Amino acid sequence: MQLSKAVPHHIPQIMGIIHDAQVYLASLNIDQWQDGYPDENQIKTDIKNAISYVLFNEINGMIATTVFTTAPEPTYTVIEGNWLTPGVKPYGVIHRMAVKKEHRKEGIAQWLLEYCEQQLMESGVPSMRIDTHEGNKGMQRLLQKRDYTYCGIITLDSGDKRLAFEKVFN
Repeated sequence: MQLSKAVPHHIPQIMGIIHDAQVYLASLNIDQWQDGYPDENQIKTDIKNAISYVLFNEINGMIATTVFTTAPEPTYTVIEGNWLTPGVKPYGVIHRMAVKKEHRKEGIAQWLLEYCEQQLMESGVPSMRIDTHEGNKGMQRLLQKRDYTYCGIITLDSGDKRLAFEKVFN
């Protein structure tokens, strides 16, 4: 598998994977991503900011997408709870992770987390932060499996609440 920075010609495939995820979340009665987010403009902005990544495998082409950055996340400034590394910057952040429907349950999301964690450790970044919808039990199980600690609740710009997690690298 190969993780690469997304470029504009990837947008239609990225949006297809995002749409798959929206349909999947809706089928689980999770209202995450049901309001048109993330839309094409968000993906274009992510690409422009060089934080959008796509995962390819040799046989099937693009199979996943994610945002990965060490830029401070504004919505993580205020948390109902406590980060494990309050005030420490930089930290890694993953957003908008989605796997193509044909490749769910193949460990792709875990591979993405492991890869990004490794990049942070090699760069000396001490931790990764991530948030997810309270109904997204699959992501919560993955985070628990990867030794993330629940830290509290953050509020998105939309006003929606999200469960916040952090993993500190030793």
